[in-house]
Amino acid sequence: MAKIDFERVTKLFPGAARPAVDDVSFAVREGAICMLLGTSGSGKTTLLRMVNRLIDPTSGHIAIDGVPTTDRDSIELRRGIGYVIQQVGLFPHLTIEDNVRVVPSILGQPKSATDARVDELLTLVGLDPAEYRKRYPRQLSGGQQQRVGLARALAADPAILLMDEPFGALDAITRNRLQDELLRIQREMARTILFVTHDVEEAFKLGDQIAVLSDGELMQVGTAVELLSAPANDFVRRLVGADNVMRQLEYLPVTLAIEAGAATDGAVIATDATMLQALLQLIQTGSSALTVEENGQPLGRVTLSSIYSGLSAGRQREGAASPAATH
Repeated sequence: MAKIDFERVTKLFPGAARPAVDDVSFAVREGAICMLLGTSGSGKTTLLRMVNRLIDPTSGHIAIDGVPTTDRDSIELRRGIGYVIQQVGLFPHLTIEDNVRVVPSILGQPKSATDARVDELLTLVGLDPAEYRKRYPRQLSGGQQQRVGLARALAADPAILLMDEPFGALDAITRNRLQDELLRIQREMARTILFVTHDVEEAFKLGDQIAVLSDGELMQVGTAVELLSAPANDFVRRLVGADNVMRQLEYLPVTLAIEAGAATDGAVIATDATMLQALLQLIQTGSSALTVEENGQPLGRVTLSSIYSGLSAGRQREGAASPAATH
């Protein structure tokens, strides 16, 4: 794992009227999935590509574990960072196993030393090595090719993984499956991941941190719950749908709706549940209340009335939110 620090990072391309990235500062925690969320032209991909020095900042710096990236050789830096893009970029003349072992081969590791690693990675991304090793990219579906691209990015065991809208060109079902696969892989491997997306649902599903950008400027950094319950400004509010009751129910935790007391019929719900899960459980069971428990200990109860109050409190927090970005 590695920590990534952006310190007043600005990128002004020659001839441009304004910076593509403008004075951005925030930190990506070790082992976190940080989503770069914004509309087209917001600076997401430019910011991502400055991490592995495909682009260098005009001013400011990016540090990995405290060391500025510009103090390191760019080729050496890139070899230690996984990179997955929407177009996948597999070599069509190479088999799947040779595509996966590209970076280890560049690093001088012989084929015999990487055979087991190829099998391990193909298995990790949900592809049976016996079935897929000898195939060529043209023989795979788009979703399967994206899995191979992810395996290739992990082949050199990088501490950091950069992902630039890797699932954007896939159909909704395949995209959802690969999102689930990425979360499973992250639970097993715990890499620091920087992931570009314009899809709010994808950002909320995958992100431990979400950095919202607009016109090159950082609007806010926070969790899905923080963005929904306390958006920093009107742009963030509109982008994440903070006024959408269904989205609030889906992501806000049941703990925001707790009131004193306990359910009389013994019905319980865990603290990691959402308001939507609590609402559905109340409706499906016909219970008037659910006891909210943490490690078997009751914290209070949730009712239809308290859920409504929790949503109302969230809207009040939005109204009181500061317009400044959260760095």
